[in-house]
Amino acid sequence: MNWNELDCFPVMGEALNWENTLRLDFSAKNQALEEVDLSNTEAFDHFVFSQLAQSGKHYGIGGYLENRAIYRRSSVFATDAADFRNIHLGVDVWCEAGAPVYSPLEGKIHSFQNNSGFGDYGPTLILEHFIQDQVFYSLYGHLSLSDLKSWKVGAIVGKGEVVAHVGPFPENGDWPPHLHFQLMWDMEGKFGDYPGVCSQREVAHYSANCPDPNLILGFQD
Repeated sequence: MNWNELDCFPVMGEALNWENTLRLDFSAKNQALEEVDLSNTEAFDHFVFSQLAQSGKHYGIGGYLENRAIYRRSSVFATDAADFRNIHLGVDVWCEAGAPVYSPLEGKIHSFQNNSGFGDYGPTLILEHFIQDQVFYSLYGHLSLSDLKSWKVGAIVGKGEVVAHVGPFPENGDWPPHLHFQLMWDMEGKFGDYPGVCSQREVAHYSANCPDPNLILGFQD
C-alpha cells in the first residue's frame, strides 16, 4: 500500500502539528516520571495535563515503539516476570475527555468491547478498511463507555464520521484521558481487542503487523 496516496480525515478532527501538539516522553529515559505516583491516576493526570497547559498546546502525542516506563502501574502488562510488556505499538493522543474521534477513512465496524480493568483499554473500537485492494484495521482505545451503545458490528462508517469520544477515567481503563490509536494488518482472530503493548521478545512480530500510526495521523515527529 502507498500510504502517501491516502487522503485521510484527521482522527481528532484537525491536523496534529507542532503548533497544537506536544511530544510527550514516557520512556524510561524521562527522569521526571520517577517523581510521579503512576498508580494514582489523578497524579498521573496532573503530570500529563500540566505539561500541556505549560506548553499552551491542545494535544500531547507519542509512543510508537517507545520503550515505556509507565506500564509498571498495572499488572495487566506483566504477563510473566521475564517477559514484561513495555513496547508501545500505537500512538497516544492525550487530550481532554469528551473530545470527538473521527474515522480517517471509509470502513466498517469490525468489533468492539469494554476491555475493563485497571490499565487496560476500557471501551475499544476496531474498524476494518479496504483501501487499494488491501484490508487493514484501525483500533481506538480508552473511549467513552456511552459510545458502546451506538456501535453495531458490520455497520458502515464514513470517512470523517464521528465514531467515538475520548473517555474519562476510570471508565477508560483508568488512564489520564487519551486516545490509543493503532493500525494492524491482521487481527489474528481477535475481536474487540488487540495487544497495544508487547515485550522486547515480540517486537519483530508486532512491529511487522502494526505499522506506524503516523502514516494516518500525519504527525511529523
